[in-house]
Amino acid sequence: MGWAQSVSVLPRAKAEVSTRGSWTVDPSPPKTLRVLVLNERCHRHPSAGGVEVSLFARYSRLADQGISIELLCAGFAGAAAHEVHRGVHISRVGSGLSYYARVPSEVRRRIRAGQVDVVVEELSKVPFLSPLYAEVPVVAVHYHFHGLTAFRQVRPWIAAGAVALESLIPLVYRRVPILTISKSSKNDLIRRGLPEEHIDVVHCGLDHEGLRPASIEGRRPLIVSLGRLEPYKRVDLLLRAMPHVLKQVPSARLVILGRGQDEARLRRLTVELGLAESVTFAGFVTDAEREAWLQSAALHVQCSSKEGWGLTVTEAYACGTPVVATDAPGLCDSVQDGVTGVLVRRASPEPLAAAIANVLSDENERCRLARNALAWSANFRWEPFAEAMRRTLRVASQQVSEPAARDIPKEWKSAEVAA
Repeated sequence: MGWAQSVSVLPRAKAEVSTRGSWTVDPSPPKTLRVLVLNERCHRHPSAGGVEVSLFARYSRLADQGISIELLCAGFAGAAAHEVHRGVHISRVGSGLSYYARVPSEVRRRIRAGQVDVVVEELSKVPFLSPLYAEVPVVAVHYHFHGLTAFRQVRPWIAAGAVALESLIPLVYRRVPILTISKSSKNDLIRRGLPEEHIDVVHCGLDHEGLRPASIEGRRPLIVSLGRLEPYKRVDLLLRAMPHVLKQVPSARLVILGRGQDEARLRRLTVELGLAESVTFAGFVTDAEREAWLQSAALHVQCSSKEGWGLTVTEAYACGTPVVATDAPGLCDSVQDGVTGVLVRRASPEPLAAAIANVLSDENERCRLARNALAWSANFRWEPFAEAMRRTLRVASQQVSEPAARDIPKEWKSAEVAA
């Protein structure tokens, strides 16, 4: 039994002191929880993505229940130092690397001032290693780590640093309860050496009010790619597949929704491949525009080398749009091969193009996949994720923690905290 399933029974044990691992349950009466969340980006950050959607979907619901939530994130041009969004108090410090350098001291300052009961790490980029310096219990929400794919994202020395920090995960987080968003992500954590009994899978939800289905039948052969334009998303693979798709479906068109550091390269590649008439870069879109594109598309294509889950996949489902995706971690969880979409085993242009063209050319099959996708999307809501989060936080707040990394050599701890 994992943390999310077991924690709900622990708050009722008021008269007893029980233990789990190195933690001791404090039987004192419940109080208003004060939670400090660590995540580099907020909802308005230029590079905000699915993690930030999930973050505010969960914590806004917890704030509605009276839990105090502060998000400690990085600043950016034009951003205020403090604001409140959907009940979440946002504090911005530093930017880029300076943000990560300031996090340990900001966390310690708040804890020593008695402002924090639990620290939550949103683990999707560089681990904060907060169990080394947070003198309160730590909970983690894990999406995915980049691993060696970081070398496709950032400069080599930064990527090497990120990989080095990830190597400390088995030592630093081995006593931390973790909620993760897919079986693939859980398996990744186990492979890294974390105990399975501390990890629970809770799937991402959907905004069903903002993502509604449209007529499934008779959609034109429009392909949508939705997400940040980053190297690991491999939109270039989709572009290289498009000439092969057009040979079989000449009327096919591709619209790329999103922005990111890879946009300039992708635009150049589009011209080099002679696709200027068939591919449109729509850039950043509003929620209403995203819904309209997904409702009109015949197909959504996702080519990432790695995802935690693939939130855009289930967003497409909610609009009645099936998905073709590479058979990569996370995507193999959110795409039911042959049921809600198609998984492409080999990440190269020809097999990807064949899968896309086959779906676009067979209207009956496309509609079958679309109906299945729409039906499955009804299972994804944010309330279960928020409830699992609430239960885990409540138990964590009742525990007296020992330093999770007490066995790490002192020189490691001082070096990491200083960084």
